[in-house]
Amino acid sequence: MTPGGTPPLNRPVLVMLAAGMAKRYGGCKPLAPLGLHGEAVIDLTTSDALEAGFGPVVLVLGPQSGPAIRYHVRRCWPLAVHVTDVEQTVPLGTAHALLCARDAVGDRPFGVVNADDVYGVEALATLAAHLVSGADGEHALVSFPLSDTIVSGDPVTRGTVDAGEDGLLDSIVERRFVTRGDDGRFEVGDGLDPGRLPGTTPVSMNLWGFRPSIWPVLEKAVRAEHAGVGPAGSIAAPPAAVTEVLLPEVVGRMVKGSGRGRSVRVLPGTGRCIGVTHADDLPVARTELAELVGRGLRAEWPWESVR
Repeated sequence: MTPGGTPPLNRPVLVMLAAGMAKRYGGCKPLAPLGLHGEAVIDLTTSDALEAGFGPVVLVLGPQSGPAIRYHVRRCWPLAVHVTDVEQTVPLGTAHALLCARDAVGDRPFGVVNADDVYGVEALATLAAHLVSGADGEHALVSFPLSDTIVSGDPVTRGTVDAGEDGLLDSIVERRFVTRGDDGRFEVGDGLDPGRLPGTTPVSMNLWGFRPSIWPVLEKAVRAEHAGVGPAGSIAAPPAAVTEVLLPEVVGRMVKGSGRGRSVRVLPGTGRCIGVTHADDLPVARTELAELVGRGLRAEWPWESVR
C-alpha cells in the first residue's frame, strides 16, 4: 500500500488491528457500512483519529480479508492519509498482531484501536494528548462505562478495568456473555462473580496507548508461547498449534511487575463507543451513529479535517 504525503513527526502513530476472523459477524467487520452514507467502520475510526491528533496509520491485516481492505483504502481514503499495512499471516492473537506492526511503527509512541469499533474524536484525542505529553513514560488505556459500549441485546465480551487510587491500571478481567438487563444493570453469564454489573463499570474496548518500551514485553510474551516468532512478529515456519496471545492478558501480567515502562494510566473515555460484534448489530449501530450526527456530536462526512 502506497503511503500518501509526508507523515507528521510530532503526531503519534495509529495502529489498527484488522486481521480478525469475525466469526460471530460472518463477514469483514472493518468494511461494515456503518456511516450515514455507507462509510466503512475503518473510515470512521481513522478519520476520527486524524482529527484527534494522530498521524501515520498502520493497518494490521490478515491474509483472508486483507486484499479487500487494501482495495477499499486505495479507493476510498484521501491521498493525504499516510497509511502502510503489515500482515499477520497466522492468527496468533492480538499481542502478536501488534508485534507485527513493530517495524512499521518504529520508536514512536502509538495508539491501538480495533477495526470494528468507532470510539469518537474525544476519546481518541484524550489518548493522543497523553502520548504526546510524555507522561513519565506511562502507557495508557482509555476506558468506557459499560453502558456506553453495548449496542444491542446480543451477548458480548468486555474486560472490566480496575484502577488504583493513583489512576494506574491494576487489572483487567474478561467477562463473557454480557447482556443488558431490564433494570439498567448488565447480566453476565460466565459463572464468575459478580453475576451483574452496573452500567457505570469501566471496561476496555482495546483503545490503548503505548511507548516503545512495550515492544520487548510483547516479544517476550509471544515467544514464550511461540518460540519461532521473530522480534517483529515474523514466522519462519507454521506453529505447531495456533494458540492466541491476547494483548489485555499481556498488559495485565505486565502491570503486576515493577520498573519503568510498566505503568498504564487509565484515562476515562467520553461519549459512546459504537461497535459491531454480531450481524444484527449493524442496523442498530447505524441508528445510534445517525443520532449522534443529528445531535451535532459527530460530523456527517468523514475526512472533512484531512481533505
